Amino acid sequence: MILVDLNQVLISNLMAQTRGEVTADVEMIRHMVMNSLRNYNKMFKKEYGAMVLCSDASDPWRRQVFPLYKYSRRKGREDDQRDWSEIFNILHSIKQELKDNFPYVVLTLDNTEADDIIAVMVKEAKEKVMIISGDKDFIQLQKYTHVKQYAPIQKKMVGEDIDPVVFLREQIIKGDRSDGIPNILSEDDIFTTDKKQAPITKKRLLEWSNIDNIPLGSETKKYYERNKQLIDLDEIPDRIYNNILNEYKSYKVNDRSQLLTYFIENKLKVMIENISDF
Repeated sequence: MILVDLNQVLISNLMAQTRGEVTADVEMIRHMVMNSLRNYNKMFKKEYGAMVLCSDASDPWRRQVFPLYKYSRRKGREDDQRDWSEIFNILHSIKQELKDNFPYVVLTLDNTEADDIIAVMVKEAKEKVMIISGDKDFIQLQKYTHVKQYAPIQKKMVGEDIDPVVFLREQIIKGDRSDGIPNILSEDDIFTTDKKQAPITKKRLLEWSNIDNIPLGSETKKYYERNKQLIDLDEIPDRIYNNILNEYKSYKVNDRSQLLTYFIENKLKVMIENISDF
């Protein structure tokens, strides 16, 4: 099974296309996304099998338990000169085109992120899995021996020399600034104020390599549990887990007959010439 972090594919190609530009060229973005998927399928299909495209919804359950989740990303878009409303319309349109025309499972569920979908698919898979994403959060899933991860932007495998159990524990302790998650010594709103996080030094991480050594006082324990719920992919709520699994099991995959018409209608000449790669 090939699990593609579709949002990362869409956003990375969008950023590459709009670099220095205010407006997005939907035809070019479409071409770039399709070519990326073609390449991943060509690279890994023989060994890993069918591709599953995993996408974020706009209302993740993590924001319900931690309202400041990914706050800085939302704030960054507000300060950006690009029209993000139009950009999201373009990305949504391309996702729908994939769902309507391609012979892949394309999963998007309410309150659910691609991370959740990928984690559930990994846990339920009976075959080898290749995760296509540069997101370091997936390193924790390499505790399962049937899982590998390829970062497409860096064009390399990731996580093979990292202990996934140690990695997860350190991520919970350090938090994840890119997702707006403070470290376990810092308050929820630390990234929305002028305050600075209490530092987590390498020495502290080493001392806390055993969870029993972490001084889990009332506040620290609360922040540790906050981060564990947001970062640990074993913490996905049962409702979300079961929705993902049911959607996957009931999904009706398109046959390949629609591909040629779709490529012709969208003037995707390179895709027509390489249609067997899909």
